[in-house]
Amino acid sequence: MSGTQAWGFTDDRGAELGAARVPRRVIAYVRAGAALCDLGVTPVAVYGSGHDGDVLDPAKEGGLTAAAVTYLGPGRVLDEGLLRELRPDVIVDVTYDGKSPYALDEAVAERLGVPLVALSVGNELTLPAILDRFGALAVSLGAAPDDGTTAEDSPGDLGAAEDELREVAARTRLAVLALSGAGPDQVHLARPSAWPELARLAELGVRLVDPGPGPGANWLTGDWGRASELRPGLVLFDSRAHATAPDAALSGVRFSPWNPETPPSPAAYARFFRALAGALAG
Repeated sequence: MSGTQAWGFTDDRGAELGAARVPRRVIAYVRAGAALCDLGVTPVAVYGSGHDGDVLDPAKEGGLTAAAVTYLGPGRVLDEGLLRELRPDVIVDVTYDGKSPYALDEAVAERLGVPLVALSVGNELTLPAILDRFGALAVSLGAAPDDGTTAEDSPGDLGAAEDELREVAARTRLAVLALSGAGPDQVHLARPSAWPELARLAELGVRLVDPGPGPGANWLTGDWGRASELRPGLVLFDSRAHATAPDAALSGVRFSPWNPETPPSPAAYARFFRALAGALAG
């Protein structure tokens, strides 16, 4: 698609967005920007969430640092003057509720006069559907369509990574608990059905541990003793900078990193699935 043609895209809030030409200067929430970078669209800059600080979280960077993409800091406190100087054609965020962008106030985009695309990463969509939506956006922004020619032995081949994980999960049958450390006395235990990637792991045969009844739609919050009582064989621990490392109470357990904000691209999830397969295999 040439940059002189009109551009249109309907995001996952149902917002019909358009521009007189295909947007070339993309500013994005870091998770969306890392996915677009994998898919062939390099943002001019990315911003973080309320969890993020002034430095890009290494767990979230994907290929952004290698592509020399500027990190602007948390989205809620962005300098609008700097944003205007960057001359964005479009802003790309994510949405968890299908209504509002997650990391940037939509009024900022309105004041800049640029469209804001918000794509769903919540559990109303399956992981394959989420990946399809980001792929469609990337193609609309000028990326080459996926023609399915990725070599099967490539680290970025999602189908091969899923096959590997399915085989290892069937062979090992380890119980897997996903969690996010919140200090020495508290941990958030993930409800597998609330996370599209964890639901996909279950479909591939990974034995995910449900933390049980209690408050919280995505997490059940408790202490590290509660995590130990669930007797996991492997813990998927939140690897983001704001999360704390797994407690020593979880002795004799295997560990594997999990970024709950993994970039929604096939390459990123292929890397995650291969790493988990390796951890399960021991």
